[in-house]
Amino acid sequence: MAVEVTVIATSSLGDRSYLASDGRFGVVVDPQRDIDRVTELAGRLGVRITHVVETHIHNDYVSGGLELARTTGAEYLISAEDAVAFERRAVADGDEVGISDAMRLRVLATPGHTFHHLSYVLDEPAGDGDWAPVGVFTGGSLLFGTTGRTDLLGGEYANELAHHQYASARRLADLLPDGTQIWPTHGFGSFCSASQADAPESTIGRERTANPVLQLAADEFVTETLAGLDVYPAYYAHMGVANTNGPAPVDLTPVARADAAELRERIAAGQWVVDLRHRRAYASSHLAGTVSLGLDGPMSTWLGWLIEWGVPVTLLAETPEQIAEAQRELVRIGIDRPAAVATGQPRDWAADSGRLRELFVVDFPTLAAALDGKVAAGLPAPEVVLDVRLTNEWRASHIEGAVHVPLPELPSRLTDVPEGTVWVHCGSGYRAAASVSLLANAGRQVVLIDDMFAHAAPAGIRMAADTR
Repeated sequence: MAVEVTVIATSSLGDRSYLASDGRFGVVVDPQRDIDRVTELAGRLGVRITHVVETHIHNDYVSGGLELARTTGAEYLISAEDAVAFERRAVADGDEVGISDAMRLRVLATPGHTFHHLSYVLDEPAGDGDWAPVGVFTGGSLLFGTTGRTDLLGGEYANELAHHQYASARRLADLLPDGTQIWPTHGFGSFCSASQADAPESTIGRERTANPVLQLAADEFVTETLAGLDVYPAYYAHMGVANTNGPAPVDLTPVARADAAELRERIAAGQWVVDLRHRRAYASSHLAGTVSLGLDGPMSTWLGWLIEWGVPVTLLAETPEQIAEAQRELVRIGIDRPAAVATGQPRDWAADSGRLRELFVVDFPTLAAALDGKVAAGLPAPEVVLDVRLTNEWRASHIEGAVHVPLPELPSRLTDVPEGTVWVHCGSGYRAAASVSLLANAGRQVVLIDDMFAHAAPAGIRMAADTR
């Protein structure tokens, strides 16, 4: 049987894991912490997992590699240069790992995303005892149209690692034929990539023509890469530590339920009570003091970024299934157990109707009219237009006269938002919903602009750009 590689996507974090198999044996690359997805896939395919490999010590999620290896009895491959607190098979550049008579791995050192980053070439027999590459697992090295970011170990290393990243990508392109498939871990929304993937799949040949790292001179690549980097989630600071020490198994069993009185106490204590419903449902009615982070978007990324690490988190959703989905999302970033949960509707979570709140929701044409003095009946006028997108988004284009406070900074900068009614927007509405909930909890009058930023200029709103 020919070697097959199955993608295990974690779209909420923008990452991919992989299961490579020959019909009998399997190799898992960069698994997420909820390993049941991997073992179920292996069971469906009828393969035994014999090897689990990490391309690097991950910064954006807690790895499931150690637990998967323990559960399946597989060998666990990690760079010999990475000092970890558990038993593993240490591998280094040039090592060959035999999986079966139908596939093997070759280890290539590809520093850049981290100092000890590895890529793994997957080979299959080519006849007469030779092997030929099918593809390469590139982790955070060569991605689709981009590369992994180089500043996650600290800004002081970013330039040096960017030069390593350039050399590593060139090495892969020099060593592997054009038809070699590329299987990266990052690039699909993860903040671990310098920019987002420009295709759903790719080969070495395609990257030669599409990827700046294989088009630019080294200094040009480094300059452009470093200039394009923006902030990354605060919770990343905890991921490397967890992965180096050895993550504990996950516990996805049901969590204790909270009644209205307990929810009120938790909100009063300053804990995070998160409403997982869509922002439109949140706007129509929600429990005062909660934060909107819907399951329809990157909930765990923004929650992990915004909270003070270790603060108890309570989850609200319409169904137990949604709570279970959120639990799974959160264990991937090391928030192991919610403090409590509640299901149903806002009226079920409030001790009285006075604790329910609603929000105004508008689009960019409504904002355009309001800025022109034509405020719809019942709407408060926009005394402040607040843009909560990230800095690079703001610099590319923003509404003339808007105030800029990126969402990650908002919890500590609420007093920086000028007085008056605040109309809040982001790129799509998701971050704006989180922001208006934080502002409303601080006693501000707010309006949610639930619209795509691309609709602002066509609506007639005057735009500006930061050319610094």
